[in-house]
Order: sequence, then structure tokens, then C-alpha cells
Amino acid sequence: MATFTQWVTGARVRTLPNSVAPVIVGAAAAAPAFSWPRTLLALLVALALQVGVNYANDYSDGIRGTDADRVGPLRLVGSGAVAPAAVRAAAFACFGLAAVAGLALVAVSGHWWLLLVGALCIAAAWFYTGGSRPYGYSGWGEAAVFLFFGLVAVLGTQYVQADTVTWTGAACAAAMGSFSAAVLVANNLRDVPTDAVTGKTTLAVRLGEANTRLLYAALVTLPFAMTLLIAVSAKLALIGLLSAAVLIPAVRAVTEKATGMALVPVLKQTGLAMLAWAVLTGAGLALG
Repeated sequence: MATFTQWVTGARVRTLPNSVAPVIVGAAAAAPAFSWPRTLLALLVALALQVGVNYANDYSDGIRGTDADRVGPLRLVGSGAVAPAAVRAAAFACFGLAAVAGLALVAVSGHWWLLLVGALCIAAAWFYTGGSRPYGYSGWGEAAVFLFFGLVAVLGTQYVQADTVTWTGAACAAAMGSFSAAVLVANNLRDVPTDAVTGKTTLAVRLGEANTRLLYAALVTLPFAMTLLIAVSAKLALIGLLSAAVLIPAVRAVTEKATGMALVPVLKQTGLAMLAWAVLTGAGLALG
């Protein structure tokens, strides 16, 4: 039986900034219609989906054998620490929690059509690596992450509070989507050698290592271009540029051709930069 620590490791806590950051900037973009209850419900939905997709990936990759020789944190199924059925049940439990919290959020906002968006989010979470034709194995993972952790998460959080979306919200959504996609790019760059062997054709495998490193650099640059765009109407948002300091070690590692375990810290650093950008930009929007 796996320990509590192993379950926490399997949940991949380091990826949680990908869920928290979009809600922060989405809520800030909703001002002055900001609502604590709706923000907390949106945060619960995002976190439950994130942990759910992490367990779902662990399960699906594990039963396919693609985690048998993987660099990085412990895989519950791939390592044999937990039975596949238990990890699948944990994923479904998280999706259920996200559905309940999402239903509550839709009920208080009155935007019932968002139930369809929620269903699409859960389906996307499962079929990333699940099902007979997982889209994560075909190079579409980064596009999905940009869509769901960027556009849907940020604009959804703004919409359920302000009943509208704005150009500022869209710029924040693009920034969050780019950061989230960069985290996945770094993850897949690390796994190129094993993914290529096991038939997991990620975007990194398709592009090759050199082009994937260029893609990472482009993705982590885009949020700061969005900062300049947002600052046209909210000058205090320029403080978001300070988050670039968190990215320096990650960008250096990627551009200097780090591989394997040397890329593991890049995921954490990119996620923390994303969170820092969200907090600083959100503060700038709220104060401005």
C-alpha cells in the first residue's frame, strides 16, 4: 500500500500553480465585481481538475508502460506502488469534486451553459492520456493546456463574477496559457528519449529537442509581451515584469541544453514564475 507521501507525490503538487495562477488573474480582471465565494469555488474546480488529470495521466501512462523507465518524480502505477484501479478511482474522485464545485459555481452565477464547458474540461482531462486515442500522444497537449489552463480558466473566472470578458482578461488568459504550455513543453522535453521509444508522440518528439527549446523560450516570453499590452490601460500591471527574475535559471537550463533530471527544476521554476506573474499582475490590476 502506498504511503500518504507517495500519493501526494503522485498528485504532482509542483504543477498546482498552473491551477491557482489563472484564477488569481481572472478574479483580478473581474474587479470591481470580484466575489470571494465565486473565486474560491473557481479555485476548487481548478485544483480538483489539476490533481485529477495528474492521477489520470499516472494511471493511463502506467498501464500503457510509458512510465516504466521515466525520469522525474515517482509514478504511482509505473513504479508498482499503487494498483492501477486505485489511481483511476482517485482521478475520478477528483473529477467528481470538480463537477460538484462547478455545479455550485454555475448555480450562483446563473450561467447554466457553462455546464457544457465543465463537461468538456473533464473530458479533456481524461482523454489527454486516456482512451484508445489520447490526444496527448499526438502532439496536441500544449494546445489543450493553452486552451483550458489559459483561456477557459482565466476568462471563466472573470465571467462568473463580472458577467463579461474583457481585453485585459484575454491578455491575462494568453499569458497563463503560455506559461502552462511552457511547463508541459519542459516536461516533454525531459521525456523525449523515453517517449520516442514508447510511441508517445508529443509535440517535443515531433519538433525535436532544438526546436522544442526555442518553443519554450517563445512561450515564456509571451506573458511579458502581454504585460506591456495590459499596461496600456493599467500601468501598475507593469510590476508583473518582476516575475521574469524567477525564470532566469529555467531559461538558462533550457537554452544551455540541460537534459534528464537537470530539467526537473525547470518545471517548478516555470510554475513559480507563472504564479508570481499572476500575483503581481493581479495586484497591479486591483490597485489600478
